[in-house]
Amino acid sequence: MKVFEWKNLVDEKGCFEAVSELIDRIERSKLNAYITICKDEALRLAREYDRGNLKGKLAGIPVAVKDNITTKGIRTTCASKMLLNYIPVFDAHVVEKLKSEGAIIIGKTNMDEFGMGTTTETSYFGVVRNPYDLDRVAGGSSGGSAAAVANDEAVLALGSDTGGSIRCPASFCGIYGLKPTYGLVSRYGLIPYANSLEQIGPMAESIEDLALILEVIAGRDERDSTNSGRDFIFREEKVERIGIIKNMDASEEVMNKFYEVMSNFEYGEIEFPSLKYSLASYYIIAMSEASSNLARYDGVRYGHFSPFLTSWSDYYSRVRAEGFGMEVKRRIMLGSYALSAGYYGKYYLKALRARTLIIEDFKKAFAKFDVLVSPTMPSLPFRIGELKDPLTMYKMDVNTVPVNLAGLPALSIPIGFIRGLPVGMQVIGNYFEENKLLSFAKIIEENI
Repeated sequence: MKVFEWKNLVDEKGCFEAVSELIDRIERSKLNAYITICKDEALRLAREYDRGNLKGKLAGIPVAVKDNITTKGIRTTCASKMLLNYIPVFDAHVVEKLKSEGAIIIGKTNMDEFGMGTTTETSYFGVVRNPYDLDRVAGGSSGGSAAAVANDEAVLALGSDTGGSIRCPASFCGIYGLKPTYGLVSRYGLIPYANSLEQIGPMAESIEDLALILEVIAGRDERDSTNSGRDFIFREEKVERIGIIKNMDASEEVMNKFYEVMSNFEYGEIEFPSLKYSLASYYIIAMSEASSNLARYDGVRYGHFSPFLTSWSDYYSRVRAEGFGMEVKRRIMLGSYALSAGYYGKYYLKALRARTLIIEDFKKAFAKFDVLVSPTMPSLPFRIGELKDPLTMYKMDVNTVPVNLAGLPALSIPIGFIRGLPVGMQVIGNYFEENKLLSFAKIIEENI
């Protein structure tokens, strides 16, 4: 549901009745998109809107928030047993901004555990199902946010993107999903997976709605040292030079659909010599940062608790064995190995050098083109349980991870269907050129 459709519904029924019906829809849904529904608070705010007491750009609009974004007084689990009953005492910066503009937080959405996955199958709370086929995945790790928007269980949503976690589910669920430039949106209150890679971003059913929520959540935040301090205001810009990245990967049917859409445009082509290193360097960097970030979960200050044993090391080991799922454990172990003495230079430093090559290739490309395009995902949404081994899952990120390594903005645009399943196109822009991405997306909308 688009913002203007929700506003029409509210004008017709009142916000309280509209929110009540939305919550009923969520509770009856088979998608498993939510971990926590904020029923009482959402209805209270809906009443306030009907009384004329809720103001702002997003007044009365239900927004879903990914469950790794901190919400004061609302359980925030990261879809992990480790944080099963964690209730934060503060709001993330983006949640503060949503509330200041009158948004109604409708609930916290399901995700891969700590953002580690491409399918939401690693969630402690179970997989999120695709709105177009309940036997298929919604994508990950922000699968709950994407499914909620696509199935009219929220009007807008926030996700986070470390290696494609907004763009993947946006593509699989047929909506728009934006990974902003690194530093445009404050990361304060985002429970970290890999600090140098991740960004909070919006998901919506239209470009206008995506731009609206981005205007709200972007901006200065002194509590985040990586924050650029820039605001965002949507204005249409010319996009004349379009480049297709030739060595991005996709199946034949997805690539055919991609070129069918691109046949409406004049474009050039470019190859990135460094892309062959992107997947390996991304996973070494991401897992290394994850192993450091997740060391804080020890069952003492917060998180999963286990009966104390005879020694600290035994207790620490049991808490983490019980609290973390298999994929999280795998990434912690691989990251710890890459950072260990004797291997730090062989793996981690080499990955950082490859990251520099990727950044340089993007710089050269943007000297020639305004935007770069590729398929978002290399395949259609796969069936639940279809990916049998971790390596196959990691390969699904091949088109999205280079963007995070470079810190660039990228948008997944729905471009149609194959056998009833959505297909997405990825549009990549230069630093802080989100307006070019959104402007190009509007052109795509008009041509398909």
